[in-house]
Amino acid sequence: MSIAIGWRRAWSPTWQGRAPLPNAADTLTPDAGAVARFRGDLARLVEIDDVRLLVAVSGGPDSVALLLLAHAVLVDRCYAATVDHGIRSASADEAAFVARLCADRGIRHDILTGPLPARVGRTANLSARARALRYGLLERHMTCIGADRLATGHHADDQRETLVMRLNRGSGVAGLAGIRASGGRIVRPLLSWRRDDLAAIVHGCRIAAVDDPSNVDHRYDRARLRKALRDDTLLDVAGLVSSAGALADADDALGWTARQLFESDCSRDGQSIGFDIGNTPFELRRRVVERCLRAIDSGIEIRGEALVRFVRLLESGRPAMLGVVKGSVVDRGNAGIHWLFTLAPVRRGG
Repeated sequence: MSIAIGWRRAWSPTWQGRAPLPNAADTLTPDAGAVARFRGDLARLVEIDDVRLLVAVSGGPDSVALLLLAHAVLVDRCYAATVDHGIRSASADEAAFVARLCADRGIRHDILTGPLPARVGRTANLSARARALRYGLLERHMTCIGADRLATGHHADDQRETLVMRLNRGSGVAGLAGIRASGGRIVRPLLSWRRDDLAAIVHGCRIAAVDDPSNVDHRYDRARLRKALRDDTLLDVAGLVSSAGALADADDALGWTARQLFESDCSRDGQSIGFDIGNTPFELRRRVVERCLRAIDSGIEIRGEALVRFVRLLESGRPAMLGVVKGSVVDRGNAGIHWLFTLAPVRRGG
């Protein structure tokens, strides 16, 4: 996907509609206890004495709290960026608010802009396209400014919402691992923090953060779920966060095992890959088969449900197709069952 990048460093000192920020000389910082807690959380994810951290700041209380905490810990190794998607009329003013907030604290801040990616396939809803634009711009900006890691403001309440949504969709281990604390160059140091804790930090620093109307827009699944969970006292958030961490560890273990099985139990012969399935459990079979498919066709589009159907067909002894890759079953008697993956013959018209 090609994304054009633009950024600007200006802010609007005359923006109306927000409570005024304190003067630079009067800026307040989070209390020492919150800063110490954050330092510990961040140190578990990065080399805290060396890291150059880019903080993604939308202007909402979660990301503003993250910025305040990160700056308190890292000082001049903390940078900020705001992506102006251009979807809402207020987005430019919100980005300008963040720019002024950063200017008052001596934090480098850039506003990133670019065109939304085109609609592609079944997952090209507006939220997905905005997410693709956001992370594409932020990843490239990291390279431009020499940042090592990108930090986002996902927190414990986001994790709860994500887990409930994925439970409703029947997700497996990978999905129920929820939002990961780290992945690639992205870190999420606030996953043990509650939304109210973060709002209190922002309020304590006398900052009126942005209210994103999409957070209460009932056209979005997450907004409806957030409302339903608002007064819930049965789901223990700390317990859910802990369970998500345990499932993330389990997912990593399954991924590691699948890599070992791919190396030991799969063999390549020209354009074909064979898998000696033995008594491998289904979940590991599924993961090894996915590796085989990607090794045959690196550009294959694999959806979870389609992959499960593909593996189940092979388990029943029948051939299966996914994209342009064909899977077939070879019974080798005492040598066991062998699954063979090859590119399907090109169909000719006429």
